[in-house]
Amino acid sequence: MKQAVPTASPRVGRPGIAWAVPGVLFFVLFAVGPMALVGYLSFTSWDGLGDFPSVSGTGNWERLFEDPTMRQAIWLSVLLTGVSWLIQTPVALLLGVWSAGRQRNRAVLSAIFFLPLLASSVALALLWKSLLDPNFGLIAEIGPWLGIEDGNLLGTGDGAFAAVAFVAAWQFIPFHTLLYQGGARQIPKSFYEAASIDGASTVRQFFSITLPQLRNTIVTSSVLMVVGALTFFDTVLILTEGGPGTDTTIVPYLMYETGFQAYDMGYASAIATTLVIVATAISLLMVRATGFSKMRSTREGM
Repeated sequence: MKQAVPTASPRVGRPGIAWAVPGVLFFVLFAVGPMALVGYLSFTSWDGLGDFPSVSGTGNWERLFEDPTMRQAIWLSVLLTGVSWLIQTPVALLLGVWSAGRQRNRAVLSAIFFLPLLASSVALALLWKSLLDPNFGLIAEIGPWLGIEDGNLLGTGDGAFAAVAFVAAWQFIPFHTLLYQGGARQIPKSFYEAASIDGASTVRQFFSITLPQLRNTIVTSSVLMVVGALTFFDTVLILTEGGPGTDTTIVPYLMYETGFQAYDMGYASAIATTLVIVATAISLLMVRATGFSKMRSTREGM
């Protein structure tokens, strides 16, 4: 009796390189191409309207390193990034861990809290600008209770910066909460059951189990938060227009103001190129410093 010869099983592995072609083309056309063009424009002089750009050498870059407005914009962007991280991370972490549970009315409250994610940044900025209007907004009524007698919160440098940081946190905390909620739900329940048997309190379980297991989620959220803060623009444009004076003129707004109001596309391109390089470098540094690049499993707690 002949013994059946097993047929070769189809090869199982990674998809062929052809599957990556559409994604690579999309990335090259809409990311690499525009960045290369902006890099080229940073060495030119062009108003964006007339003839083709004329090469000006390194003049824009020399101006960039000597511009006091640029130095102030860099400081404000770094400050906004730090304040955003300090506000958003602990709040989003706690809300994410809470929303990962099975408390009563948790789903309803989470849905209400996540509503800011459904609206555009422009619409939310217009809403807050109306609320902070010193003549007709809510701030005119509650301003005296907060120590702002005339209600003109956006009329002072510190007040305008605080308003921008608050609106940014209010809008994006729900997004980062979703990240922490997903990470917290992947932590095996056996960890908490064992800790309960050992008599660990809820607070002890959070610091000894939840927080360490969410390390990779914290890194992911932080990278997205830093990059988002460094490229923050639309809320500043609508809420403060970089003012009062230049007290909220962060780097992205300075780039817009230089390119589309002063019509100096060459210098604006130098600012944009600097922003891309700095954001990329910070992201890579965070990934390397935290050991995130060595993570072998995409599942928290395993």
